[in-house]
Amino acid sequence: MYTQYYKEAQKLAQKERRRCISRGQYPYLSVLDDFIPAEKSAAATEVGTIQIPIEWIVGTKTGGRTTAFARNYMPLLDESTEFAAKWMKLCGAHLEEGLRDPIEVYEYMNRYYVAEGNKRVSVLKYFGAVTIAAHAVRILPERGSQETEIYYESLDFNKYSKINFIEFSHPGRYLELQRLVGKKPGEAWTEEERRNFSSAYYRFKKVYEAKGGKRLLVTVGDAMIAYMKVYGYQELHSKSEQEIKKSIGKIWEEFTLQQEDSLIDLKLAPNQEKKPGILLKILPNGESKERRVAFINDKSPSDSGWTYGHELGRLHVQQVFHGHITTTAYHDAMAGDPSQVIEQAIKDKNTILFTTAPRMLSVSLRAAVEHPEITILNCSLNKSHRYIRTYYARMYEVKFIIGAIAGSLAGGHPVGYICNYPIFGQIAEINAFALGAKMVNPNAKVYLEWSCVNGLSAATQRLTDRGIALISSQDLANPNAESYTFGLSHITKDGPVNLAMPVWHWGVYYETILRHILNRSFQSEYEESTKALNYYWGMEAGVVELFCSKRLPDGTQKLAEFLRQGICSGICKPFYGPLCRQDGQVIHKEGHSLSPEQIVNMDWLVDNVIGDLPDYEQLTDVGKSTVDMVGVEPSTKDRSIKERQSST
Repeated sequence: MYTQYYKEAQKLAQKERRRCISRGQYPYLSVLDDFIPAEKSAAATEVGTIQIPIEWIVGTKTGGRTTAFARNYMPLLDESTEFAAKWMKLCGAHLEEGLRDPIEVYEYMNRYYVAEGNKRVSVLKYFGAVTIAAHAVRILPERGSQETEIYYESLDFNKYSKINFIEFSHPGRYLELQRLVGKKPGEAWTEEERRNFSSAYYRFKKVYEAKGGKRLLVTVGDAMIAYMKVYGYQELHSKSEQEIKKSIGKIWEEFTLQQEDSLIDLKLAPNQEKKPGILLKILPNGESKERRVAFINDKSPSDSGWTYGHELGRLHVQQVFHGHITTTAYHDAMAGDPSQVIEQAIKDKNTILFTTAPRMLSVSLRAAVEHPEITILNCSLNKSHRYIRTYYARMYEVKFIIGAIAGSLAGGHPVGYICNYPIFGQIAEINAFALGAKMVNPNAKVYLEWSCVNGLSAATQRLTDRGIALISSQDLANPNAESYTFGLSHITKDGPVNLAMPVWHWGVYYETILRHILNRSFQSEYEESTKALNYYWGMEAGVVELFCSKRLPDGTQKLAEFLRQGICSGICKPFYGPLCRQDGQVIHKEGHSLSPEQIVNMDWLVDNVIGDLPDYEQLTDVGKSTVDMVGVEPSTKDRSIKERQSST
């Protein structure tokens, strides 16, 4: 009765075997015992009975039945064999009442190898089952490689989500997924949330693979994360399959980007290869039409030094390109719906948009996808998107010099450092400051506090309560702020004395970017790269600088200038080894410097920093929204370090 099913399955097996042989691949099932030592199997741990993705069942525990199945788990033996008769009997049981008894499997690196129940797997794969009940035993791999670290991240994720059917090819994405679905780090999922996510995942998977996703060298999870970053999690539930298909078509380059080993192309200096003529420095091809450029700020210049700096940058652009570019500022975008502010800027005929805060990244990306005719850039770092570019400055270069200044003045006393958010770029600034202090003062200790935890005043008070008088605080002076304390200050009984100030030259940054857009080298960069483009310019490009007070001793001022020239020439490298983190681990040996990618991705603190990255729940609302977009999660949570520091 079920012979026809067996014959069809057998044809699929023969086709798969021929395909594998033609490509030089092993045509049968993998055997776990062939590459996992017996002692590892003996040390396996019980997982219990769970539902497992049937597509991740790839082989057998032992070699007994290997050649009875092709690589796709379809049967190869003749239909007259006892094997075929049992297969067809199971086929009937599945169609009439369902196969309910769990199979027995060994799990290794998110792949399953059957110890008992191979024919049940074969039948269910033939009929397109998604999951199967299995009694699982887990064999843990040795840690160390990126692949195994991602695997251990999946185990951590499974502890609170109970989801085992999604995988990623880059580290950090399980935590990212947790945030994208609206869950706090480590927060447990309900059964209803698991069902809803499972429905959304398999719905997306169906449409994505039908659109051509199987041809890409990325996981469905990678693609789903890319989709959710643009459209959000809820839209997977509310959109029809046809609408999802249309959206996938719009953001296909976000999926192809995931195939890159390194997703981001860091541009460390302005592109100097193309030098346009005088006319092209203003407008290409003799165009006379005035361009409109929008600057969209999350806050207003009156209550944010960060926004005030970008407003100065806008005014610089307005002056430099007078008569050729008109700029408009849109303030307090995050007070309401920032997407509506962006839409209004587009309706106002702005064709170039700068969104000046990291927490506007998500809405900026969505707008760029929906309006491909508009050029949108977001001020953030280490984000991988093809449809917008990000820009940030290597402020760590200035912080290294300021750290050296602080170390030279501190003597035997500790110094303080106040950071605003634990985000990409700012961890490097903390470490650079600490390394600068240590360079001139080997015993220098840097006490770290966060203004995103109870505010700047409270952070300052926590340091002064320790008797710390030299403090590196906010980067930018805001003339409307209550306090004029900024940069490195000496706290005296008569008030703070400013000693050295890091400066963001946003006007220079924006002018240079706009010239690249107008002379079309901006578009050339995009066409020549397959990665996400992040601008990460430094002191040499003139986008950051250091101002020193005349109160500084002459020798200290000379030291600062010497280091500035060394950094601009490339001779002085702030992250030159040896480098040790707080837990004593050597990150980099002597004689080498960290790469730009390693600097950007710092999630650890050097050994002379006293303090740690704040817990998510400690952050202010603005801090949480910023961290949700571009936050750094600490690589370790060493409680002994925290306890030792809290008692110091």
